[in-house]
Amino acid sequence: MDHVDSRRELDRLIANSGASYAALSRMLGRNAAYIQQYIKRGSPDRLEERDRRLLADYFGVDESLLGGPSLGARGQSTMLMIPKLDVQPSAGPGGSVDSEVTLTHYGFDRRWLRQISGGRPETLSIVRVRGDSMAPTLIDGDDILVDYMESRSALRDGIYVLQLDNALLVKRIALGPASNKLTVTSDNPAYPSWTNIATDDVRIVGRVIWTGRKLG
Repeated sequence: MDHVDSRRELDRLIANSGASYAALSRMLGRNAAYIQQYIKRGSPDRLEERDRRLLADYFGVDESLLGGPSLGARGQSTMLMIPKLDVQPSAGPGGSVDSEVTLTHYGFDRRWLRQISGGRPETLSIVRVRGDSMAPTLIDGDDILVDYMESRSALRDGIYVLQLDNALLVKRIALGPASNKLTVTSDNPAYPSWTNIATDDVRIVGRVIWTGRKLG
C-alpha cells in the first residue's frame, strides 16, 4: 500500500472509531497536530516505525494497512499500548503539572482494557503516584491508570486525579446528592479532608481505574 492510501486508511480507521486526531497524537507522545498534518498535508511523508506499530496495535489492524510490513503469520496483535506520562500527581502536598512528556508505553490486553475502562483507549494514560496520603490504597511509587473520559461530565464517587489550588493531587471524591458539593478525602487518616467544595473550584483530570506496584 502506498503512502497516500495509508493516510486514507488511517483517516478511515479514525473516523470509524470516533477517536480524534489530537488524542491519537498525544497517545504517540507527539504534538496535538501530528496526525492531522500527516493525513491532510502528507507531513511527515511516512509514519515512523514506532508510531505505525502503536497505531496498528490500537486499531487492531495489520501494519501493512498503514504503510508497514505485514504481520504475516504472527497474526493480529492483542495488545494496546498506553502512554506513561512524566507527571506525578501527589498523594500528599501537591504535584507538578508542568510536563506531560511521554516516558514510555505499557502494553495491555485489548479485551481486558476495554472491560475495565468504559471509555476509549486514547483517553487513558499511566502516571506515578508521589506521597502517602492515599495509603494503604495507593502508596508512593504506584503506577495508576487514569481515564480522562471520566472527568466532570461523569463524576461519581471514587478516586480521581484532580487539580486544586494549582496542585495536582490523587484523592477520594464523594459528591453530595443534595448540595452538589464535593468532599475530598485522603485514605490515610493522618491527612486532612476538605468538605463542601464547589465543583467549579476543582478541575477533575480523570478517574483512577487501576493500579500496579512492585512488591517487596
